[in-house]
Amino acid sequence: MHSTLSHPDNILRSRLSRSAILAALASFFPIGALAQTAPASLSVPHVVNTSTLNSGDTAWMLASTALVLMMTIPGLALFYAGMVRKKNILGITMQVFATTVLVTLLWFIAGYSLAFMPGSPYIGGLSRLFLDGVFFSKSSGTVSVSELAPTIPESVYVMFQMTFAIITPALIVGAFAERMKFSAMLVFMGLWSLLVYAPVAHSVWEPSGWLASLGMLDFAGGTVVHVNAGAAGLACAIVLGKRQRWGQEPFLPANLTYTMIGAALLWVGWFGFNAGSACAADGRAGMAMLATQLGTAAAAFSWMLTEWTLRGRPTLLGICSGAVAGLVAITPASGFVDPMGAVAVGLIAGVICYWGATGLKRLLGADDALDVFGIHGVGGFAGAVLTGLFAVPSYSGQTASVLVQTLGACATLVYSFVASFIVLKLIDAVMGLRVDAEAEEAGLDLSQHGERIE
Repeated sequence: MHSTLSHPDNILRSRLSRSAILAALASFFPIGALAQTAPASLSVPHVVNTSTLNSGDTAWMLASTALVLMMTIPGLALFYAGMVRKKNILGITMQVFATTVLVTLLWFIAGYSLAFMPGSPYIGGLSRLFLDGVFFSKSSGTVSVSELAPTIPESVYVMFQMTFAIITPALIVGAFAERMKFSAMLVFMGLWSLLVYAPVAHSVWEPSGWLASLGMLDFAGGTVVHVNAGAAGLACAIVLGKRQRWGQEPFLPANLTYTMIGAALLWVGWFGFNAGSACAADGRAGMAMLATQLGTAAAAFSWMLTEWTLRGRPTLLGICSGAVAGLVAITPASGFVDPMGAVAVGLIAGVICYWGATGLKRLLGADDALDVFGIHGVGGFAGAVLTGLFAVPSYSGQTASVLVQTLGACATLVYSFVASFIVLKLIDAVMGLRVDAEAEEAGLDLSQHGERIE
């Protein structure tokens, strides 16, 4: 039966008329339909003999995928849970968990295709709708691969990139913590995943993307993940408004032990995030892992020293936040910088992100509850620019440009903020974004989910 499958797009045609689905979708998403007519790029998937795969690369990518998923559940969920008030712990962990479920299904339906298939400079085509063509046949010894990761099965590459698509919107949850309706959150996350994340990922990582064609370097998502999520988080904080009594009384974290455990899981999982982005078990993956450790430690140390100097004492929340800032900033640079460059990126990021979560936050006046913009937005932007400054050409064969890096980070920040703002306003007009005052006072655990921690 499989001997007739010369191209992965033929696999489901006997069971499903994909052309009918594409025609229907094209009426709602004309840009996606237009992208199908764009010239093909080097990332067109194809079927190869399984003997061409590299078992070491595949094993490492399977492990990396699990590590990155661990960053969201349980890592990010615990990190955020410890910083909100007790009455909202279950609510915020539910939001992170539900985002994981929702984005997984959307990635299967259209996300992967829109992000990683060749198309226009701004959005991919629909040739992998419903993962049509992601293929493996033991009997014929064939498997589909992406040219972006030719030594591993395409199914593994789909899964690896799915974990990035999951954690990016999950990060935004921290910005609107303690006040968004669960129903509105689901609608926002679904639309944001397809309308914001997928186009940005395509622009930066797929060879036909406009930022990729300019030569922007983003090894593991400093711009695609962190600038993107940070800008959206700022839009959420502005549109939803401040929490009741914010700035009038202290909102004390419920349990910083949760936050430390979450930060530790993020740190360990980030090795899959960064070293896994080499898509191979090789020297570049090893250097990315080393750069990640050094950059993270340097940022945690510089944040701690800055806080100690300015406030008179170091805090657990501060050093955990500094570590996350370092992870964020070293992400775009990890596959391009040497150890000295990694330490420099980390030291700078710790100080800049401390300011982002304190001074800049006060200047903006937005209730970004868990500092998504201050750490992820600012840290991702700084990391993108510093990649242009510290990149070592021999590591990748690519020459970095500070100008291009800055342009790409700025473009992503503006697009994500504006698109997120528009989506939020539309949802607010249709169904409302924010819980009422009584529900907010009771806490999201009880008002949205009928559960609470005794």
